[in-house]
Parts: sequence; structure tokens; C-alpha cells
Amino acid sequence: MIFSDKDLKIAIREGKISFFPKLDSDQIGPASIDLRLDNIFKFFRIDKFSFLDIREPLPKNFMDEIKLKDNERFIIHPGSFILASTKEYVSVGDDVVANVEGKSSLARMGILVHTAGYIDPGFEGNITLEISNQSNVPVALYPNMYICQIAVSSLTSKAEVPYGKRGKSLYYKQKGPTQTDTRNLFKRKR
Repeated sequence: MIFSDKDLKIAIREGKISFFPKLDSDQIGPASIDLRLDNIFKFFRIDKFSFLDIREPLPKNFMDEIKLKDNERFIIHPGSFILASTKEYVSVGDDVVANVEGKSSLARMGILVHTAGYIDPGFEGNITLEISNQSNVPVALYPNMYICQIAVSSLTSKAEVPYGKRGKSLYYKQKGPTQTDTRNLFKRKR
């Protein structure tokens, strides 16, 4: 079951899910929590790399990074893809899970905000957001704007092996937009 606003407030009070910095009261909606866009943006270096081979170690510099001031804008052009993250550092308890969705106001302009879509029990870190512009016009994004929302659900029991304790967990305690790590895409050789 997805938590209502009342249940979200209880879950936050009980530490089942926590946020730093703390949420403003207007971030809690009827059944979701609005999260804000941080000020760091990463984008592919298409001038240096014509493709990425996910079976090979990825080059360290295949993405560039820009850090904006709070009042500056980032222009995402049609067909572009960037990584960004939530301003909020999120901790999810072992007995809850959260789903991430983009804001409909942005989607109606062609801005798709995605993550893996799922925040596992035991996850801790900023949520990396994959943002693309599917429209035919450039769109300005601003640090601290509401960029996505999360819905929280309760598990039937605590996870036996939460995210941070699982060997394949590559993004535990990530800070800022985190580039891909492809080591968990293939079965490990024993």
C-alpha cells in the first residue's frame, strides 16, 4: 500500500524514511513527496567518445560536470540527456520502498525525469536523476525547483539483505549525480 500524507508524516517521524535537509511542509502531497533539483549537472562528452562499451571499464572522463549557483539556469536542449540529482539526501528503512516519478508539469513540456524508478529498502544517498528533453524546444531547469516525487510503500516484512548490505549495490551513499557503473549488468564469474 502506498502511504498517504498522514502515513508519510508518521514514517518520517519514526525514521522509516528520512531526508537531509529536512522537508518543508509543502513538499508532502496527498500520496507523495516532492523533491528538489540540486545544482550539479553531468552530460556526455560526445566530442571525445563516439560510443560506450558496457563490457569494458568506462573511461573516467566520459561525462563533464557543471555546478550552478542557485539562481542560474541549465538549458537542456532537444534530444539531450543529462544526469542530475535530488538536493535531498534520502535514507530508506529496511521495511519500506519508494518509487520515483517525474513531475507531470515537466513531462507536459517534454522533460522526462527518470531514475531506475525504484529506491530499495536500505538505500541511502542523493537520488540520481536521468533527465532528457523529448520536446523540440530548449527548456530551462533551475536548482531547487521541484523535479520529481516519490511514493513510499511498506514491505510485508523487513528486507533480509537491504540495499547497502547487498554485494551488487553500487550506489550506496552516493552524493550528487552519480555516473553509471556497469559491473552489475553481467553475471559475475566465480
